[in-house]
Amino acid sequence: MSLTGWYAEHGRHDLPWRETLDPWAILVSEVMLHQTQVPRVATVFDEFMARFPTPGAMAAASAGDVITAWGRLGYPRRARRLWEAAGLITRDGWPADLATLPGVGRYTAAAVRAQADDADVPAIEVNIRRVVERVVGRRLTEREAETAMVRTGRPLHGRDRLLALMDVGAMLCRPGDPRCAECPLRRRCATRGALPDETRARQAPFAGSFRQRRGQVMAVLRAGPARADALDDEALASLVADGLAVVDGETATLP
Repeated sequence: MSLTGWYAEHGRHDLPWRETLDPWAILVSEVMLHQTQVPRVATVFDEFMARFPTPGAMAAASAGDVITAWGRLGYPRRARRLWEAAGLITRDGWPADLATLPGVGRYTAAAVRAQADDADVPAIEVNIRRVVERVVGRRLTEREAETAMVRTGRPLHGRDRLLALMDVGAMLCRPGDPRCAECPLRRRCATRGALPDETRARQAPFAGSFRQRRGQVMAVLRAGPARADALDDEALASLVADGLAVVDGETATLP
């Protein structure tokens, strides 16, 4: 089966952010999906978009409102940066280069353009990089990976190429136990599985980490103002530095 046929039959077309060409909804989904698994994002995306359906709706809210709605998706700095981006879009319109927006990097800017406008631009995220490096058979620079993405994704382009290769990486060409027999790229693949030097990155344990301590303080502040001296002072100071909390006298709140 070709990549085109496989994607038409097996692609994750039912994900809520794939049912729109609205650049705002696509930007929100990409920010949410950074470092967060698809099933977790899928459970909150519709409710979040109902609350903030446009950049203007988000800009009219406080950063604290957005952080509260972000809930337990993790890495709440993403919510703060998204709120900042909404303010700029509302004030100045969408920039020609989306990477000038807070929290938007090279991949996210290209991914939004590809999905919203069907722009024929390559965009490399972790799943796509794994696919093209395994197909080529070696590690690739960012530019090499972009070239390999275009070649590997033919005849697809733009939106379909991005999403098809992303889905192959997420569903078949997985970090462990790749399902090569089902892969539409297997005849072109130099490795038919992991690269010889490929290792799976392991995230540091969450339990007992500083991330957990920050999350515990955030959970308290999402419920309402709290006495600053009753909170983990180091974690609170870190949240204040990131613009995720405010201390006024003895009281700590969301911004």
